[in-house]
Amino acid sequence: MNIFSKEIEIGGRKLRLEVGRFAPQATSSVIAQYGETMVLVTVVRASAKEDLGYFPLSVEYVERLYAGGRIKGSRWVKREGRPSDEAILAGRLVDRSIRPLFPKNYSDEVQVTITVLSVDLENDPNTLAIIGTSAALSISEIPWNGPLGAVSVGLKEGVPFVNPTETERQFSDLDLVVSSTREKIVMIEGEANEIPEKQILETLKFAKSETQKVIDLIEEMQKEVGRPKLLISEKEIDPTTKEQAWKFVKAFVDKIFEEKRGKEIGGSGNEGALETFLEGFEGENKKEAAKAFEYSWKKIFREKMLSGQRVDGRASNEVRPIEIEVGILPRTHGSAMFKRGLTQVLTVTTLGAPSLQQLIESATGEESKRYIHHYSMPPYSTGEVGRIGSLSRREIGHGALAERALEPVIPSEEVFPYTIRVVSEVLSSNGSTSMASTCGSTLSLMDAGVPILSPISGVAMGLVTGEKDPDRDFVILTDIAGIEDFNGDMDFKITGSETGITAIQLDVKIPGLTDEIIEKTLFQAREGRLFILDKMLKVLPQPRQKISQYAPRVAVIHIDQDKIGEIIGPGGKTIRKLIEETGANIEVQDDGSVNISGVDDESVGRAIKMIEGLTQEAKVGEVYEGEVKRIQPFGAFVEILPGKEGLVHVSQMGTGFVEDPNAVVSLGQKVRVRVMEIDDRGRINLTMKLDEGRSEEQPRLKSQRRDAFFNKQDFNRGLGARFNRPSGRFRK
Repeated sequence: MNIFSKEIEIGGRKLRLEVGRFAPQATSSVIAQYGETMVLVTVVRASAKEDLGYFPLSVEYVERLYAGGRIKGSRWVKREGRPSDEAILAGRLVDRSIRPLFPKNYSDEVQVTITVLSVDLENDPNTLAIIGTSAALSISEIPWNGPLGAVSVGLKEGVPFVNPTETERQFSDLDLVVSSTREKIVMIEGEANEIPEKQILETLKFAKSETQKVIDLIEEMQKEVGRPKLLISEKEIDPTTKEQAWKFVKAFVDKIFEEKRGKEIGGSGNEGALETFLEGFEGENKKEAAKAFEYSWKKIFREKMLSGQRVDGRASNEVRPIEIEVGILPRTHGSAMFKRGLTQVLTVTTLGAPSLQQLIESATGEESKRYIHHYSMPPYSTGEVGRIGSLSRREIGHGALAERALEPVIPSEEVFPYTIRVVSEVLSSNGSTSMASTCGSTLSLMDAGVPILSPISGVAMGLVTGEKDPDRDFVILTDIAGIEDFNGDMDFKITGSETGITAIQLDVKIPGLTDEIIEKTLFQAREGRLFILDKMLKVLPQPRQKISQYAPRVAVIHIDQDKIGEIIGPGGKTIRKLIEETGANIEVQDDGSVNISGVDDESVGRAIKMIEGLTQEAKVGEVYEGEVKRIQPFGAFVEILPGKEGLVHVSQMGTGFVEDPNAVVSLGQKVRVRVMEIDDRGRINLTMKLDEGRSEEQPRLKSQRRDAFFNKQDFNRGLGARFNRPSGRFRK
């Protein structure tokens, strides 16, 4: 194939698509470029060897450090390892965008591989990966009901703008990725700073209008180099088998709705029924019977939901019963149990020093995270036996969503200088575990005393559409259970505060949603969110006033950058001494920030005092209490601040002539001195003459102090000698 390319301008930069240069043996391949960011998308199809009962689509997102001109930081391993969480999340964005547009009866194996070839510091490759994949599928022979376009959207001062750069994202109140066909939005992923639903809707409409430019570009390329699509033949199910399945399933579903009303069913709801039905079939007939059962099950169950029935008896906008407990783990820093129906999540918060932030290495460089959320869903949560160990992509995705939900309300490091790790343990799963994790995270953080800006709740919304007119015949369901997720058309997760939305994620099984369905879903979700939030705040109205007694104490102070060396000391000698003497952990950053953490307030306070002393500058006219460090014939050197000494000349030691400094001061003696002068070389000149005349606090010569002592003794003997003490106590 000859090299062919097309480009358009979007967001002030050129988007370029090219085919025919790389990967000639792939079914199709496209290079997508935006700015200096480039991705290679390849699509490969393999004919189905057998009927697997599902569509075997896989999406692999491959990051290469060379894309940003970097070599892995490890001294021993230079090759990239397993996909990072960020790569997995990027791959999920592509998967969720393209999967709903494949024909339902298509079963060939399809593998999409996205390789990041070049990345600049401004243009995100994730949206580009969706566009490249849409183009590669569109020009291939693979049956696919695209193309679709994708854009990212920012929001500043209420005005949306397309494809924000990394710099612009820092000042944006919203960060959305939207995939859309000509008519309908297929995928949404993003976070926001408590943006109202109305503003979110306007932004989504803006995003959909911008995707049309991308769709135009892909359609032009498809006309030029696209190949004819494969035709799919679907084998009709035997009418007798189909009728048998329909009767069996209808009786079973009717029984569920009658007997289980007011109760909740876990999983898909058909456990055991399929096995019972298939007992009378063998071989190929058994596969056909399983298809007939699946078809009948979904159709009958969906008809029930479309008529307004829910298996547990709830109304379409009703939330399952909620149970909440906080502070249930005695030694953790914060904990909460959130239960909604059969879904139960235990969320635990741990506070740590700033040095424990997570470092993330990517092609664009290194960055750190101080708020981390991890999600874990073991097999027992669904009553199953399975392997426990490596995380699934689903777990990583759910954890990231709950993390984004709380990120906008996490206090700044200046206000709360802790690294925060939250772990959500799914104890029982029956739909909406990520939203239960969000609610649990809010409660756990508040229990830990983290001063979050607003409490956040979340809810998962479902959808069932009619076959004949899905855009008008539909029912939106609040707080979907597992059986409704399994049989429904949508999983739309929305989190936020009373003010507005903080995170949003849309997955669909149908080819997208109309603006009307999205609008109704957002406002119905708001009712559900606020209902849940009210339940949460009745248990814990605000964050604890104090952090746990078992949490470390953390403080951050700032010093001038030119003082960093004074804290570190030669070869780290000074900082090691500080750590040893205070028992606190001390870390100095290049910008002059000093992170101090310890087991209690006392150790942190000691460290702060010592560091401030090391970095404090002597001021002319200030009076200090110092320690005599050295005595010379011409005077004494007094340490007035840690590591800072000044000279008290013999002429500044007393009111009269001082022949020998040893007659006035001793090594280790504490004396009060005033800074007279700091010369051009930074040398400090001190005086012990605190007043013009003889001060009460002016030290006497040793002989004078001895005389005073004897006078005191005489006074005590009643000899009438009077004694005026210089400072209220005697110095040794």
